[in-house]
Amino acid sequence: MTLGSARIALITGASQGLGLETARALARQGMAVIITGRDAKKLAAAKADLDKDGTVFTHELDIADQQSVDRLFAWLEAEFGRLDILVNNAGRIYPGLPGRITELPATDVLDAINNNAMSAYRMIQKGLPMMNGAGYGRIVNLSSGMGALNGMGGGTVAYRISKTAMNAITRIASSEARGDVKVNSVCPGWVRTNMGGQSAPRSLEQGIAGIVWAATLPASGPNGGFFRDGKPIDW
Repeated sequence: MTLGSARIALITGASQGLGLETARALARQGMAVIITGRDAKKLAAAKADLDKDGTVFTHELDIADQQSVDRLFAWLEAEFGRLDILVNNAGRIYPGLPGRITELPATDVLDAINNNAMSAYRMIQKGLPMMNGAGYGRIVNLSSGMGALNGMGGGTVAYRISKTAMNAITRIASSEARGDVKVNSVCPGWVRTNMGGQSAPRSLEQGIAGIVWAATLPASGPNGGFFRDGKPIDW
């Protein structure tokens, strides 16, 4: 499919929340946006909501399943032949799990790493070579301040470890970026979404601002950093 000079942006977990609003913001900037998720009905509803904002495509994706990722990139290559922006948004908070390392089964931690970190790993493993080959790309990994080693304490074990792993993936992938390709981690903060709850202090608009910033960095922008609201934060 030919889209002219329009950037092609792909967002995981984009049928609601931060992913959906990020898709809306990028579509309004004239990009062709691909929203992905596991639920075809939710994706269709999200597309219907976004169609007024620009050019939007959908594709089912289970980011915890390598074969699903492979099918997505085979379709992407056949339909568009390139990928300019990748936002690794999909993930889970894992509420209700024991908050102590002495209580939480290792299988729960492995599940969190698979969903919250290896999901991005799978996407980057496919997307980064495409971007390096084209000489342009922006990869945005949604992380959390809870994954920062600086000042880390206890609690929310599975989520913390998975986001620390996400940050490690960002640093390693950024070292393999070539040309005008940049890979960064972004913490959107505690946002009022289904995941964050209605008591969260930040709006969707505040949450996506840093994501959109990292997705649209100029050539002089940073690579391999960790940011909130466009400002560096500690790892």
